[in-house]
Amino acid sequence: MIHQTIEKLFAMALKVMADRFKAQLADPNMAALSFEERFALIVDAEHAAMVDKALQLRLSRAGMRQAACLENLDLRTPRGLDRGTIQVLSTGTWLRQNLNVLITGHAGVGKSWIACALGNQAARQGVTVLYKRLSRLLDELAIARIAGRQARTLAAIARVKLLILDDWAMFKLTAEQRRDLMEVIDDRHGRASTIIATQVPVDGWHDMIGDPTYADAILDRLTHNSYRIKLSGESVRPRVENPEVIHTTEPDKD
Repeated sequence: MIHQTIEKLFAMALKVMADRFKAQLADPNMAALSFEERFALIVDAEHAAMVDKALQLRLSRAGMRQAACLENLDLRTPRGLDRGTIQVLSTGTWLRQNLNVLITGHAGVGKSWIACALGNQAARQGVTVLYKRLSRLLDELAIARIAGRQARTLAAIARVKLLILDDWAMFKLTAEQRRDLMEVIDDRHGRASTIIATQVPVDGWHDMIGDPTYADAILDRLTHNSYRIKLSGESVRPRVENPEVIHTTEPDKD
C-alpha cells in the first residue's frame, strides 16, 4: 500500500510530497508526532516547492538584465539616502496602487541594478514582471505589426503587472514608435506599474518622443503619482552588487 501511495504521488507530480513521505517512513523520530502533524509537514514541503517553482518561472519570464535583490542594496553609507522610500517600495504597496518608479542618473551609477532589484522583489511577492530595453520593445512591436499580431502582443504586455523599461529616451522616436509607445503606456495607466530607467532627466523626454501632443500624454501618464529616484556619484560598475541610491523623493502627485 505504501509503495502504491508513493507511485500515485509521483503520478500526480507531487514529487516533493512523495520524497518527504518516504523520509518520514525512514525516520523513527516521526513516530512521536501525530498523523496531523506529519501530514502538515509533508504538505508544507510541497507547498514551499510549488511557491519556489512559480517564482523561478516568473523570474525566467521577466528576463531581467541583472540578478539583483534589495537585500544587497548598500544602505549603511550615509549619503542622503531616504531609507523610508526604499522600505515603502520594498513592501510592494506601490504595485497594488498602480504607481510608477522613475530612476534617473548618469551611466554606470546603478539604475538598471535598482530597477532589476525592484523587479526581483515584485516577483517574490507574486507579481508578473517583464524587463525590456525600450529599443528592443519597440523593435518587437514593429515586427509584430508586420506579422499581423500587434494587438495580441500589446495585450500580453498590458497583462504584465510590472513593466521595466530600461535605456529610456536614448534616441528619438519615429511616428510609428510614438504610437506604439503611447499604446503601451496608456494600456498601463491606472491599471499596472512601470519602472523607467534612464540617463536622461525627465525634462529631456519631450525631445526623445518628438511630437508635443504624444509627449505630453505619455509624460502625464508616467509622472503622475510616481516615485522618483535620482542617482548620482561615481560609477558603481566595478562593484555592481552594491549600488547606492543617493537621493529619493516621495511620489510626485503633480
